[in-house]
Amino acid sequence: MTRRSASLRCTLFLLLMTTFYGAAGQDNTGDSSTVTYPASYFTEYSPVTAQDMLDRIPGATSGGRGSGGGFGRGGPPGGFSRGGGGRGGRGFGSGSGGSQILINGKRTAGKNNQASGQLNRITADQVDYIEIIRGTSGELDVRGSGQVINVVLFEELSTSNISYEASVNQSKDHTVNPGGTISYSGQSGGLTFLFSAVAQEFYNNNTSKENSILGDFSANDLVREDSITEGSNVIFSTNLGYEISPDSSVRFNGLFSDGDGQSELFRRTTDLKVNPNTVALEREENPRQMENWEIGGDYEYNTSRGDRFKILFISNENTRTTIRERYEIAEDGLETKDLFLDSRSVTKERIVRGSYTFDIFSGQDIEFGAERAQTILDSNLALGLASSTGTPSAAHGGLVPVAVSNANSTVEEIRYEPFLIHNWIISPKMSLESTLLYETSEIKQSGDVSNKRDFDFVKPKIDFRYDLTPTMQMRASIEKVVEQLSFNDFVAATDNRDNDSNIQAGNENLRQEWYWKYDINAEYRLPNDIGVVSGNIFYHDYHDRIERIDVSPSEDDLQSANGNIGDGYKYGMNLNASIRMRMIDMPNLLITSRLNVEDSKVTDPFLGIKRRFSFNNRGRLSLGFRHDISRWNMNYGLQWNNSFDGNRKRYDIDDIELSAGDPFVLAFVEVVAFAGTTFRLDAVNFNNARFCRERQRFVGRISDGILEEIEDQCSGSGRVISLKVNGTF
Repeated sequence: MTRRSASLRCTLFLLLMTTFYGAAGQDNTGDSSTVTYPASYFTEYSPVTAQDMLDRIPGATSGGRGSGGGFGRGGPPGGFSRGGGGRGGRGFGSGSGGSQILINGKRTAGKNNQASGQLNRITADQVDYIEIIRGTSGELDVRGSGQVINVVLFEELSTSNISYEASVNQSKDHTVNPGGTISYSGQSGGLTFLFSAVAQEFYNNNTSKENSILGDFSANDLVREDSITEGSNVIFSTNLGYEISPDSSVRFNGLFSDGDGQSELFRRTTDLKVNPNTVALEREENPRQMENWEIGGDYEYNTSRGDRFKILFISNENTRTTIRERYEIAEDGLETKDLFLDSRSVTKERIVRGSYTFDIFSGQDIEFGAERAQTILDSNLALGLASSTGTPSAAHGGLVPVAVSNANSTVEEIRYEPFLIHNWIISPKMSLESTLLYETSEIKQSGDVSNKRDFDFVKPKIDFRYDLTPTMQMRASIEKVVEQLSFNDFVAATDNRDNDSNIQAGNENLRQEWYWKYDINAEYRLPNDIGVVSGNIFYHDYHDRIERIDVSPSEDDLQSANGNIGDGYKYGMNLNASIRMRMIDMPNLLITSRLNVEDSKVTDPFLGIKRRFSFNNRGRLSLGFRHDISRWNMNYGLQWNNSFDGNRKRYDIDDIELSAGDPFVLAFVEVVAFAGTTFRLDAVNFNNARFCRERQRFVGRISDGILEEIEDQCSGSGRVISLKVNGTF
């Protein structure tokens, strides 16, 4: 039996066993589309934060930790995250189908500072109860989500808490990096507040080994790379809310983060084509800086007849600077610089959204409004190479400047989106939510490239829910989804995937990728709070799919960029189970399982063949558990994740890349000691997983079929051990 088939059978057995056993149980916690967990439900677990409470709810998911039984305060910070208009949701949106987090029924007007990030900073004694809302309602701050998690706090006149966390992370080479968080939260009359400060050093030691052969299968070279990335981040954030009156309230959120880092890489290349073998040494330096700020807020007013007016806004800015310098190392140790890359970008986003909600008939309400968004990217790229011709420039690291097409550009999108949402509670068991949005936008690029284009989309959505029983719900939805363009794809950028390529070309003619999204969902909450079993079947009909295309200016200068390759589709199934093991008299053992199986098809622009989407897995399996030992105030757990990555490929103009990875394992043990102080030990990448890649390079285009080289490379960062101490006072 293969590892994959054994894993599938294990998951299906767990689903069937728990469903069969649960059918003979007693009443579930909650008897409607909203399931309520009071604070007393969590007493035996001695939770410290709201996130600790959410982790004990079967089937609950949040942005912070995954599903119930998740893995807590996260692994060691990994340094800088990618910013600047990455593909994903647009604006505030109307719900993505996943779980949404509300605090006291309100969402946070923020992207980098969201409600899910507050859960570790809200103390458990501030929480009155947690709701899992599975229905739709005009009273909700978010629409169209699979489920809504509402964390409701006590309405005390005056209270405050200080929470803290101190941590140390040890990497595979025994380097230790400290970090800490302190938060001050509370309530005074109608004012609620949360102030937080985070300081963290990050470190990563990655080792890569590559064996390459030529197109005739003779030996080519061996490449070993050792890289160290280290730096620090500081983040300050605040969340404020004020009840002006019983009918009106206002909230404000702010975030500022600043970080810097340095990567240093040593590369040893052994040439196997000559005898005796020769060795070439290189060193790279990669300093970087990041600064990010965001402010957001909302105002809400409720009329005496139950109507609601709401306005939200966000403004943020992300500045990033990265320099890459490469040096050849001679036998005598002298270094000669041969590459300089300076990449700078500033991304700005400004969004405002207003809406008005009112009842039209009994059980029916309408929300209408509009959203305006402005997104701007300013990008600059400078390339310098060692050359015997040309004049060296200090601005290019003392090397000779090289002209790069589309290196200095400003991209701006202004988008307007009026919308209308109708919510109809057909009966106590059925609800229907219909949404109609119209999007019109203008994208303008200036600098090295000048271009302006207009777009418009009509985006309908229908979400139907039916409670067959108080514990069994069926959902079906149809939605047209328009993805956010990544402005980084419009401009020339550094190529971090291929050492033989310095830059990637930009494409000023990108259009939005969009697709019809069809979903059927079923959720069964097992009796006696045993757990939750759910399933989802989906089909996505894609248009203007974005992947690599040929943008070569000539036959002697082959270049590719992200572009629209045409239509395609994706389909699959998801199964989820989150089960308490009451059937073996272990109610505090929570087992989770997630299974995803999918496939996709699109026509490759380089070869004209039907293939999967680039880097699209065939599926994924996750198995985990959390065991609470209440008498010792202790819990521990493990999570195993694996993707079915056979034939997981990426096609480009002159190479084909196949990637795969080992299963990834996380483990933890946590003890609540004196005065509510928690000690937690995490092991990230517990099994020393490696990521491997096979790259087939071709002479000219891949369509010519002339194989030049095959590279077989594997890399890994090793196990990271983290010790965290947190508490409140």
